[in-house]
Amino acid sequence: MLAVDLHSHSNISDGILAPRDVVARAAERGCRLFALTDHDDVRGLAEAAAEAASRGMQFVNGVEISVSWCKHTLHIVGLGIDPANPQLQEGLRSVRSGREERAGRMAQALSAAGIEGTLEGARRYADNPEMIGRAHFARYLVERGIAKDMRSVFKKYLAKGKPGYVPHEWASLQDAVSWIKAAGGVAVIAHPGRYEFGKGTMLDLIAEFKALGGEAIEVVSGSHGVDDTARAARYAREHGLKASAGSDYHATGEGAREPGILPALPNGCEPVWSAWLDTDA
Repeated sequence: MLAVDLHSHSNISDGILAPRDVVARAAERGCRLFALTDHDDVRGLAEAAAEAASRGMQFVNGVEISVSWCKHTLHIVGLGIDPANPQLQEGLRSVRSGREERAGRMAQALSAAGIEGTLEGARRYADNPEMIGRAHFARYLVERGIAKDMRSVFKKYLAKGKPGYVPHEWASLQDAVSWIKAAGGVAVIAHPGRYEFGKGTMLDLIAEFKALGGEAIEVVSGSHGVDDTARAARYAREHGLKASAGSDYHATGEGAREPGILPALPNGCEPVWSAWLDTDA
């Protein structure tokens, strides 16, 4: 098992726990190297870093940037970033600016499907008003009893082609990678097993990502099954990408993994965290 978790979320974006509490939960499960990677926002990093220091954990500043690429929505994680970098700050601000407008369109779409009051309900779950998103709507719909759990909400209402889904233009892949690199970080393709496109499209993504300066891919993820992990490991080995690992934790009961301890990387993968962890995890 790995004592490394380089992908997690707090209530700064669409998680439930405060940054310090996410770190505490990971530490209690034996994590030695941890990154907070909130969506399009870095305001939780100082609090998370302070908690990690108090517990003797090594901490990596991170972020997860929403990207529109070839009509697909992707996520690119930035690790080892300087959160004060002006180019990164301005880029993330531009991405956040469209979230509230999208939330209004989502509420309208759900209203047209006969579900009223969702914007007000979703706002109750969003500690950071700038970051209101699908997870906040999903939690409210579960509260209402419209679906039994988060997975069901997304499947029935919020995934592409469903009544509450609305398209949105996020950052470009080039912008996301350039912001991360400007901030001194490493760009990582997040949870590739979640993307609903074939091998040819994935290879196109990897080629463009590498050409832009991207360096790593998430091999172990709370979103991945065994086959997803094996496939991501092959991409890493065959295309010279470093391998990352993260729980993608949002809230207990909402995902496959708690933060902190993860399955080991498959053989032949070069860990992206070698630069941050002095000894083997």
